[in-house]
Amino acid sequence: MANYGEEIKYQRLLRNKTLLQVEHDTGISNSNLSRWESGKVIPSIDFCVILADYYSITLDELIGREINK
Repeated sequence: MANYGEEIKYQRLLRNKTLLQVEHDTGISNSNLSRWESGKVIPSIDFCVILADYYSITLDELIGREINK
């Protein structure tokens, strides 16, 4: 599993979004987004749901979790 902060950042950059754009669109402060992306703070599940919905991906995809069957 990848570092969750790196995955959150990857998803944002994949869509060519700045921290300020994500803040504007989701209401999540760019300072929180920055701390999550740097791995300094773990986001709550509520914020993860907001980001996953915003990026139209699953929570597993948001945090880089791969399911092995």
